[in-house]
Amino acid sequence: MYTEKITQLVDDIKGICNNNGLWWDANEYKIVTQSFLYKFLNDKFLHEIQKVNPSLTTYDEIKKLSENDYNILLMRIGVNSARLQAEHLLTYLFEHQNDDDIAQQFDETLNDIAIQNNDLFSVHTGENTDIRLFDESLIQSAVSDKQNYNKVARGIINKLINCKFDFDEVFNQGFDFFSTIFEYMIKDYNKDGGWKYAEYYTPHSVAKVIAKVLVGQEAISNVTVYDPAAWSGTLLMNLANEIGVNQCTIYSQDINQKSTNLLRLNLILNNLTHSINHIVQGNTILENRHKEKMDFIVSNPPFKLDFSDWRDEVEQLPNSQERFFAGVPTIPNKKLESMAIYLLFIQHILYSLSDTGKAAIVVPTGFITAQSGIEKKIRERIIDRNWLKWVVSMPSNIFATTGTNVSVIFIDKTRKDGDEIMLIDASKLWETVKEWKNQKTYLRDNEQQQIIDTFKNMEVTEDFSVKVTNEQIKEKNYSWSAGQYFEIKIEHIDITAEEFENRMTNYKQNLKGYFEEWKKLEDDIFSQLNGLKYE
Repeated sequence: MYTEKITQLVDDIKGICNNNGLWWDANEYKIVTQSFLYKFLNDKFLHEIQKVNPSLTTYDEIKKLSENDYNILLMRIGVNSARLQAEHLLTYLFEHQNDDDIAQQFDETLNDIAIQNNDLFSVHTGENTDIRLFDESLIQSAVSDKQNYNKVARGIINKLINCKFDFDEVFNQGFDFFSTIFEYMIKDYNKDGGWKYAEYYTPHSVAKVIAKVLVGQEAISNVTVYDPAAWSGTLLMNLANEIGVNQCTIYSQDINQKSTNLLRLNLILNNLTHSINHIVQGNTILENRHKEKMDFIVSNPPFKLDFSDWRDEVEQLPNSQERFFAGVPTIPNKKLESMAIYLLFIQHILYSLSDTGKAAIVVPTGFITAQSGIEKKIRERIIDRNWLKWVVSMPSNIFATTGTNVSVIFIDKTRKDGDEIMLIDASKLWETVKEWKNQKTYLRDNEQQQIIDTFKNMEVTEDFSVKVTNEQIKEKNYSWSAGQYFEIKIEHIDITAEEFENRMTNYKQNLKGYFEEWKKLEDDIFSQLNGLKYE
């Protein structure tokens, strides 16, 4: 019921955008996500202050508080909520919706909230600039026709007030609930618009498998979790939920501003506000802002991207030879957009992982079998240092933003000598379902669990999973493809000598017929070619 109401609110805000010429406009996602976030923060603030004082439910009641009492109230709610003034409340804007300057009031409200919460909710760029929670003038910068400013503002305020639910009702619903809402809200903005560096969205089913496999059964506390190409944070959210949001601190970097803003929203929805200051917008490869070694790293990095403009700069970085031990991809003569930037990210992840760290990386399946080049050098380093723990090859088209077949490699720097490696071929596990008018490939719940249990129990299943040693992998030229290690089955049947002779006679007769047919076809082709030659 709550899911339907919240998704309807998202659709209603999109409707306002559409009716005012913002359909598919670059500003539409800002209005949708920031209006949604304002409603969430408004309800969260009221939720937290009512824990302290249940009588504080309206603008008038909060306005009556003295400055000292109000400051004490803010201290008591701490970082559990944004700090709002009475005039910031949605009910106040609703009461003033018919003012001639309501659009300006709406924008100033969001601007004030951003300024007063800058220390808690701002993210940073590689150049140390703060990116605030809300745009400075959301409505007035997004809507080109000044005559529509107030109309859009009133429409949004009314939808937020009249949506017939408060987030107060769902704050305890947990990660699975909010992850579904988040996916619905950004689904129209999760398209590969040409800037592929940050446009790789990891399906929730795959992220769930990665998190459960990576964490396992152990109790974990006070750890760092990092993604150097975070997009909207699906992998980070799943892993943090599996570990416990109070037991981990999130670190991330991504070059795309839209990605960074969506990641911040995701952190707020999932009670990870304490990690927002560790979000960085910037080029991870050139401007790595997180120098510390991480306990857990998850990443679905961009696979291909033209980085020819700054490729040589990578080689000139102070620690380039250590960080990019296998090399930097060369600039091709053609198809610059196919430069394998993911190879830099894999090396960066290995460099950034602590000596006891664990990582899961989404890679093109071709990486796990490449016979030469940087790909093989990376695999050799991982095997020779005894870091590879698991590999799973996923179904085709499970990643909607790329037609590339993908695999997930799991790194564990605590792996003991002699431990076997589990390889899984999950390419046949999938279901195509219709979601929000689109056909999508999914791992069903039982298939997700099958992969998780196979890793957990190190269970060998015919044509699905196999256990191998480092030595066996070296013998196969460092290949990590499960299929290359499956047992080749030869069927043996008992037949008499007479049956054998009869079968051989039939085979010979069939072969003779095939050869005669081929000879006739060959003569016909030559005859036609000769005829063409002399015409």
